[in-house]
Amino acid sequence: MTVWTGNEGHHEIFEAIAARYIEENPELVSSVSFESLPAATYVDALTTQIAGGEAPDIAWLMESYAAQFVDSGVFADLTPTFSETEGYEFDDLIPGAIELWSRDGNLYGYPFSNSPFGVYVNLDLIAEAGQENPRDLIASGDWTYDELMAAAAAVSSTTDAAGFLPHDDPYTNWNGALGQMWLAWGAAPWSADGSECQFTDPEVVEFFDWFHTQVYEVGAIPLPGEEFDFASGQAGFMMSQLSMSTGLGDDFEWDFVPLPAGPAGQVSVVGQGGVGVVAQSDHPEVAADFLAYFTNPESTRLLAQFFPPPRTSLLTTETLADAAPALSAEQLQSTVIDQSVEAVTKAGHPQMSQINDPIRVRLDSLWTPEGDAASVLAQVCTDIDPIISGN
Repeated sequence: MTVWTGNEGHHEIFEAIAARYIEENPELVSSVSFESLPAATYVDALTTQIAGGEAPDIAWLMESYAAQFVDSGVFADLTPTFSETEGYEFDDLIPGAIELWSRDGNLYGYPFSNSPFGVYVNLDLIAEAGQENPRDLIASGDWTYDELMAAAAAVSSTTDAAGFLPHDDPYTNWNGALGQMWLAWGAAPWSADGSECQFTDPEVVEFFDWFHTQVYEVGAIPLPGEEFDFASGQAGFMMSQLSMSTGLGDDFEWDFVPLPAGPAGQVSVVGQGGVGVVAQSDHPEVAADFLAYFTNPESTRLLAQFFPPPRTSLLTTETLADAAPALSAEQLQSTVIDQSVEAVTKAGHPQMSQINDPIRVRLDSLWTPEGDAASVLAQVCTDIDPIISGN
């Protein structure tokens, strides 16, 4: 199984589950190995392995590439194995969580990490900047992206800290940093079937105009090349997931709140890591059987120490407290559990590997004070239309 994590805690759980499986199924498998590939080049390395006839049996994949691996037939159908495995409880999987990995009622990948995005708040910094607590804005129905950026700009202008940090670097990882935000504008970068570029749609242009303004006019978001660390108290707000809480101490008072609303309302978004069986691997049937074991309720409870589960029965404050002991029951319920049920995922594309870099390169010209979203996004469509349209 290929993975992109080198975290020792993750690997200890993976290997413990594998050891149990080997002990219970010695006639099927004698060993299970977990190969870590660098996250930055993960998909390229994985596709190279598959093309070169050295495919892993199982691959861990980020949600942006789910459509590419499912639609192309790289991942095998898991439905027969999962539905026939005793005690698997297939119906326990949250329908919205498995939608991205399903086609025509069949499941091709299991999203074992199903973690909603929220906003971490440095309560000390926003108090110093004279800003309202986001919990009060939530209670009054005023927790919006505009209110968030106004508070972030105040932090930036009155302290030495940054205002707001996106989940990733927006200037080098456009989808990882912005894909969970523009959904609140009702924006979609391409049509539902992926064949038509929609970067020039009004909602997309409006979002990029707004984001550009927050960077270069409002000062709520750091400029390209500027680096700040939320965990060190260097930012007022940061968009992230529950796993970030494990790196936060008591140097400052903080909170973890749901995503704010945009022009199209509040949209809950999850980041997913899914696992699938590579159809052309050497051991697809045994791999599917192991994956059923790796993702059954008992194993999922172990994985939940790090990865919020896509199982309704395990999406509880008691289970998630192991994954994020620094989060309160209220934070787990309101920002993680409640958001998971109705959450959507960021946009992925069947040709994500081909279009990701061209989009990033074209967006480079937007990240200057004079950058014009409408003209840059029109060029994005010019660049990717020949790839996604099939012409």
